[in-house]
Amino acid sequence: MMERPLVVGVDGSDAALGAVDWAADAAVRYGIRLRIVYASRWERYEVHLLEGRTEPSSERVREETIVGVAAERASRRVPGLEVTTQLAPDDPVEALLTEGLRAKAVVVGHRGRGRLTSLLLGSVGLGVAARAHCPVIVVRGRTENIRGGECKVVLGVGERAADTAAVTFALEEASLRDCTVEAVHAWRCPGTAVPEQCGAHGEYHGEYRAEHERRTQELLDEVMNKPVAAFPQVTVERRAVEGAPGAALVAASHTADLVVVGAHRRHGHAGLQLGLVTHTVLHHARCPVAVVPET
Repeated sequence: MMERPLVVGVDGSDAALGAVDWAADAAVRYGIRLRIVYASRWERYEVHLLEGRTEPSSERVREETIVGVAAERASRRVPGLEVTTQLAPDDPVEALLTEGLRAKAVVVGHRGRGRLTSLLLGSVGLGVAARAHCPVIVVRGRTENIRGGECKVVLGVGERAADTAAVTFALEEASLRDCTVEAVHAWRCPGTAVPEQCGAHGEYHGEYRAEHERRTQELLDEVMNKPVAAFPQVTVERRAVEGAPGAALVAASHTADLVVVGAHRRHGHAGLQLGLVTHTVLHHARCPVAVVPET
């Protein structure tokens, strides 16, 4: 059986070319081929609109140029890398979701070429990250973080002790990058409490903090211990943070090469399936973000 490729979506934007660079480097780490995909519904209509014409349309030429430039860029960046291309006659989100069914992961840039490029995260990246059944990496953040100079993978740990896919993904990434994993779990006072009730400057707050930190360490041990045993070469740091989980992960992303978060897919649900924490990280992280669906 052929090894599943790493898929990267392109649209001719600078963000997409940055995603190609990241994906080419990742494909080498994984030891797999890179598949570059451009999707457009234009080809569905081209057959009917251009019947009898032998020369390709300007739109077709543009599409082929986009994937050709991306493929050449990847090959120059990583000589010897196996690169394939695909022009898909479909909506970009749907095309990448389909590709993701037989891919190790899907990589996208954080912004596209459309009129909404001012958005923190483009609609394609958001749609794929919210619905894919394979890991999705959104390449965003500062140049130094994207290049992988921090030597750290941050893992967001939620309340579910059974969330192991994201843990394993983070450990694999750290192993391939020869870097550490920082497992972060955030806690805070109940939403109904006001700061005075939490004893912000009193003994009660100290007891409250100690209890939450104890529970967090128990949760982190429960989530991490078994997967970590399979990666003895990876150093894992467990950290309890007081505050909102999304804000904690965004803060941690400043000194990370990758932030990994889990995603829960509801069977038969076709809408966006992103929690508040994942949504916050995708829009504001200072480094690439991997959204890993839990099976």
